[in-house]
Amino acid sequence: MPADLNDYFKKKNGGSGGGDNNNRTPLNMEPPEFLKNLGKKAGILYVLIGLIIIFVLAKPFVIINSGEMGIKATTGKFEPIPMDPGFHLFLPFIQQVFIVDTKVRIMNYSSSEDLGEVTQRGSGIKRNAAISVLDARGLPVSIDLTVQYKLEPSTAPQTIATWGMAWEDKIINPVVRDVTRSVVGKFNAEELPQKRNEIAVNIEDGIRKAIDAQPGQPVELLTVQLREILLPAKIKEQIERVQVAKQEVERTRYEVERTNQEALKRAAEAEGQAKAREINAQGQANAVKIEAEAEAYANKKISESISTPLLNLRQIEVQGKFNEALRENKDAKIFLTPGGSTPNIWVDTKDTQKAVSVSK
Repeated sequence: MPADLNDYFKKKNGGSGGGDNNNRTPLNMEPPEFLKNLGKKAGILYVLIGLIIIFVLAKPFVIINSGEMGIKATTGKFEPIPMDPGFHLFLPFIQQVFIVDTKVRIMNYSSSEDLGEVTQRGSGIKRNAAISVLDARGLPVSIDLTVQYKLEPSTAPQTIATWGMAWEDKIINPVVRDVTRSVVGKFNAEELPQKRNEIAVNIEDGIRKAIDAQPGQPVELLTVQLREILLPAKIKEQIERVQVAKQEVERTRYEVERTNQEALKRAAEAEGQAKAREINAQGQANAVKIEAEAEAYANKKISESISTPLLNLRQIEVQGKFNEALRENKDAKIFLTPGGSTPNIWVDTKDTQKAVSVSK
């Protein structure tokens, strides 16, 4: 314990004083045991406290989260092997660790009204002005794009050493603008809406080839989306007029086609009715023909069935009926047809007004 403290407690316990002090009971003011040894260990304690302060201020450690990667620089030189997510120690004042984002990042090229939205730090989204392009005739056109990409982890130290922490503004942004201007500049403004898909494919292919051609392949390009093509007001009006004219032509063509279809329908109905009448008439004619052929066939068969013996038999039968009639009317007169064939005619002489013809 320091000497000044010991003297202080001794004076408190037995030091001389006034008359009143001689009558007081001495107090036992011995200090605690740890204070007695404090003087011996104070140096070590001061050293520990100093080390803790230096450790906190220097912070010789770093924690790398998922989706990030650390790049260690020793005396200003980047180490080629990146640091994976986790807890890492390094030497302060000699080494430095740079943390880079390896997650998917988005770079939007938008019209001026979208630039008012402030991008949150660490969100992985960068906003740039829309890409201004001159078409084949020199008319200004604005293109809105969205590019998705990410830093290649294996080559991240080399990329940061070459391009710096602003690598995407030096690699992605110039390539996207140059390729877009090169592709769109080959077309007239009026053709852009009609050839949108072709233009989108050409832009993505061009950007992908340019990124892959960078030394060390620093970036992996994921997708390129053509969101909007902003045309000048006069071009938009002209396109609208052309569209209206085309719609009118299509409407007229549709009306003509519909009229032709209706005419063809009526012609087909008339033709069908005529064919139906023709088929009906043909059917009736065929029916008459079949009936006549049947009757002729029947007459033929009948004529073929008549023979001389049959006629003689019929003659005899008729003659027998006349004989029976003569027995009842003896005054009747009989006229025989030539050849003796039937029918025969007889006349009742009693009634000259009547003539009866009997035939079988």
